[in-house]
Amino acid sequence: MKTILSEQQLAITIQRLSHQVLENHLGLENTVLIGIQPRGIYFSDRMVEQLRPLVAPGRIAYGKLDITFYRDDVRKGLHELNRTDIPFSIEGKNVILLDDVLWTGRTIRAALDALLDFGRPGKVELCVLIDRRFSRQLPIQADYTGKSIDSFITQKVKVFWKEKDGRDEVAVLEG
Repeated sequence: MKTILSEQQLAITIQRLSHQVLENHLGLENTVLIGIQPRGIYFSDRMVEQLRPLVAPGRIAYGKLDITFYRDDVRKGLHELNRTDIPFSIEGKNVILLDDVLWTGRTIRAALDALLDFGRPGKVELCVLIDRRFSRQLPIQADYTGKSIDSFITQKVKVFWKEKDGRDEVAVLEG
């Protein structure tokens, strides 16, 4: 196991990403944040936590999206269902999708399909903590990237979250 981001580096990276989002969407005007279930939620929760003190109270529209039945591999077996919670309209809005790791692009494609069930956004941007570049199967790239890494297809990038795993760390595990 090789550490990519330590606890302190992870916190700084999330802080930087939240400031970049705010720089491009001042006050989050006409902008909504949507975390992708399941593990992207830990990242999106942290981003929202960073943004709360920086914008007016009540200005953060934050939702969570379950993409289980939009995945192209759902036929390979049963998946654990998560809950979609988008209590606002995305029609004409700037949507920022948040996920922990961008790898093949298939999760994001599924998220885009699922998102259309909630309306037609004006613009969709992607914010990821880790970009495993050179492994994309679809033409998808992030607008905001915490860290880009090169990894072999046999390796796994794991984001450990205190809430779920007892520690904050990003590591590469050998396959």
